[in-house]
Amino acid sequence: MDRLVFIITYPFIWLISKLSFSSIYIVSDLLFYPLYYIFSYRKKVVRKNLELAFPNKSLKERIKIEKENYRNLTDIFLETFKSTKMEEDELKKRFVFKNPDVLEKIYKNKQDVIVMCSHYCSWEWVFAIRNITSFNINAVYKQLSNKYFDKLTKSRRSQYGANMITTKDTFREISRLSKIEGLNFYGFASDQSPKKSKAVYWTNFLNNYVPFHIGAEVIAKKYNMALVFMDVQKIKRGFYEASLSLITDKPKDFKNYELTEEYIKLVEKQVTEKPEYYTWTHKRFKHRKNKAI
Repeated sequence: MDRLVFIITYPFIWLISKLSFSSIYIVSDLLFYPLYYIFSYRKKVVRKNLELAFPNKSLKERIKIEKENYRNLTDIFLETFKSTKMEEDELKKRFVFKNPDVLEKIYKNKQDVIVMCSHYCSWEWVFAIRNITSFNINAVYKQLSNKYFDKLTKSRRSQYGANMITTKDTFREISRLSKIEGLNFYGFASDQSPKKSKAVYWTNFLNNYVPFHIGAEVIAKKYNMALVFMDVQKIKRGFYEASLSLITDKPKDFKNYELTEEYIKLVEKQVTEKPEYYTWTHKRFKHRKNKAI
């Protein structure tokens, strides 16, 4: 079945990858209507997430965010497909890093780095980062259940030189790389919900008490890695700008979970300022509970 779904879907992906960006956004505008009004793709999830995250906003305000979010979602879908055939020079023009010197200082200090981002704006084009740093680029990702789409996703994300590491292999692979000469960059998007059975740390996030991934903090402390946050903002359709901010280059100076809390604050700031660009289709609050007293 997985193979059949891939065979049916891939021609559409291939076609989108061949279109110009102007044509892609025409398709995106058209795709919004059936996605939102007819198929209602994960609309109940999005609506519930917005209600939980912004209880003080009116229904009218949340519906406005919801519709803008779906318009952004169709753009992201098609931009992702386009990137399968996109030249690196084109990517460099469309995804710009404002302050690469943040990474350069860490590199000169001969320290590995973890760069944390969220599922906000575009996370698929961050692999343009290879052009601004001498670090070996590694990115942690969740393996897809469909092995054909997983292979395509891994190929697309690694085409610019990134080493893709599945979440289940993260600790093992980082341990291996720590013994090899060279400085490493590890990309983490830690804002999705962990499995409840593996939840270690619970905290407040967007007005909800939920479990949070702490792997980035644990690894940073174990291997004394610098921790950086990447804030991606949409400038206009098809153009993004990323700002890097150092959280710390001395992770062992922090108490347990303090670095995770710093990351959460930065993600909350992103989302509350422009909520339409967050990925609300994920069931981020599915394990929420009342805070223990």
